[in-house]
Amino acid sequence: MTQEEVQGFIVPRTDENQGEYVPACAERLKWLTGFTGSAGVAVVLEDKAVVMSDGRYTFQLAQQVDGDLYETENSQEVKLEDWLKKNAKKGVTVAYDPRLHSVAEIEKLEEAKLSLKPVAPNLIDQVWTDKPSAPSSNVDPFPVEIAGKSSIDKVNEVVEFLKEQEADAVILTLSDSIAWLLNIRGFDIPHIPVALSYAIVFADGSVQWFINEMRVSNAVRETLPPQTHILRPNQIDLVLQKFAGLKIMIDPKRSSVWFERVLRYAGAEVIHAKDPCVDIRACKTPSEQEAMKAAHVRDGVAMVKFLKWFSEEAPKETLSELSVEERLNEFRAQAPEFQDTSFDTIAGYGSNGAIVHYRASEESNKDVKSGNLLLLDSGAQYSDGTTDITRTLAVGAPTAEMMERNTYVLKAHIALAMAVFKKDTSGKELDAICRAPMKKAGLDYLHGTGHGVGCYLSVHEEAAMGISPRAEEPLQAGMILSNEPGYYEEDAYGIRIENLILVKEGEGDQLSFETITLAPFDRTLIDVSLLNDEERHWVDQYHARVNETLSPLLDDEHQAWLKKATLPL
Repeated sequence: MTQEEVQGFIVPRTDENQGEYVPACAERLKWLTGFTGSAGVAVVLEDKAVVMSDGRYTFQLAQQVDGDLYETENSQEVKLEDWLKKNAKKGVTVAYDPRLHSVAEIEKLEEAKLSLKPVAPNLIDQVWTDKPSAPSSNVDPFPVEIAGKSSIDKVNEVVEFLKEQEADAVILTLSDSIAWLLNIRGFDIPHIPVALSYAIVFADGSVQWFINEMRVSNAVRETLPPQTHILRPNQIDLVLQKFAGLKIMIDPKRSSVWFERVLRYAGAEVIHAKDPCVDIRACKTPSEQEAMKAAHVRDGVAMVKFLKWFSEEAPKETLSELSVEERLNEFRAQAPEFQDTSFDTIAGYGSNGAIVHYRASEESNKDVKSGNLLLLDSGAQYSDGTTDITRTLAVGAPTAEMMERNTYVLKAHIALAMAVFKKDTSGKELDAICRAPMKKAGLDYLHGTGHGVGCYLSVHEEAAMGISPRAEEPLQAGMILSNEPGYYEEDAYGIRIENLILVKEGEGDQLSFETITLAPFDRTLIDVSLLNDEERHWVDQYHARVNETLSPLLDDEHQAWLKKATLPL
């Protein structure tokens, strides 16, 4: 900072592609502060520093960040620009890496009249001596039989969008947008099958893809649109400098400010618009929907095997959070289609379950004993689909309070699963429907109710749609989202119930949900007296479908266990 003549530096938890998940070489926030959450930012000033993240990570911030070095703040309550205005002394200049901040982020800071300075190379990179190398996995084709559209068809859809916007080209930075567009998958980021790269789609249908050509096999090349040109990643600077007089579209929320500045310097006209791939890929094709359902049947088999095992082993009090996670992974890996988990499994026993995005480590690993709850949030990446499921499991006899709180979470889950709504209904309105049963009992949770899920892509398609108090966009048929209300008693236990749901066409202008996750709920945690007739019927019908679908795929012992686990309430 002294060498750059600045008095502050902003460290976001993102990479040059602006994705939620980042490779090890981009984990600058984790390296600096110890915070491992998937969203956050730090600011280092000469006399103080702060780490900020949203309400999901309140407990995690307190656990992972050294309070002697950093203040911590909830970013939903304190905005970055407000903290800087309050704490940066008059005349202070704060530096940032323009490749790591979106156009919208920097605009907010500039509107707050802060003195900012772009710097390169990144200040963290200059002192991070053992920084991992950039990933360079091989790129594989994603079968058009699953995708439901060829890459040519998808490029043509983007071209139509460009014509509507009267733009000459669009720059794509999100890795999952590029993976979707070109029908490719990679392994650059743990759990997310993408290849880190950039792409430019032109109004004439040609595509420039910035990736090391050694990573692209002939099998991939054969499926690409005929006018696709593969260029080295470092050539993008030179390409952008040739765009004088062209109208170039970038997404201000999902593209770094570096792109805007290079384009404007080159004499291009910059158009701000949402990445066109985001909304298109949010609505799954019929082929993707069927593939996702098949993946969930496979995942349901693994979950039943795990749940039977857990019901037999947990009472012995020999398990730990890490051993539970390991065994669940083993059951999923029995499927030939299994590629990876879709995120780091959350196996939180007791008080660890109250940490919304907890991740067990050797230091935090708890033994699983009788008398408390295990919150198990996990998922898988199969070659045809992505899963995400949470079950809360009682170890021994649960208390009356645990049963009550779990049942209210279940009531909230059912309220959303049964919702029938008009096509212009926003995620915000659906969030309210889900929370209503809990709020009536004086309960609530600090995270969103649902996020989008990709088809063998990102388990969090947050950019497309969601169900939360902040989700303004309406849901559309074909979208797949999570339904995951919860309750968290700090220092005691956590409860969350999560299935994935598919938005389906109904009568007239109405939509509804189809639950595609298949696994039983823990019956010992359900207080049946708190459910009305409609809710009990929903649980019984769901359990009957789970048993009917999965039993033919199980041996006699697992069939017997599942039949008992899915008996009517």
